[in-house]
Amino acid sequence: MSKTKAAGTSRLGRDSQPKYLGVKLYAGQTAKIGSIIIRQRGSKFIAGKNVRMGKDNTLYAIKNGKVSFDTKKKKKFDGTQRIAKVVNVNE
Repeated sequence: MSKTKAAGTSRLGRDSQPKYLGVKLYAGQTAKIGSIIIRQRGSKFIAGKNVRMGKDNTLYAIKNGKVSFDTKKKKKFDGTQRIAKVVNVNE
């Protein structure tokens, strides 16, 4: 008696669908109101001027303008610091 079905069964096909994360608009590109700038997991990038963060940490523009990136030192609750990238939309 065979333990697996014959012909055409595979034990591999259980991969999850791709989430298409990452930067969608780069520095210097124009953003319209509501356009997604970055899709991310966690707050790797921080919302700056004219940018808001959605509930899934997506950064989107709230005004029309050009996208720019800056760096900023961010202090954690345990006193350590990290350098974070800040996303701005300048009019």
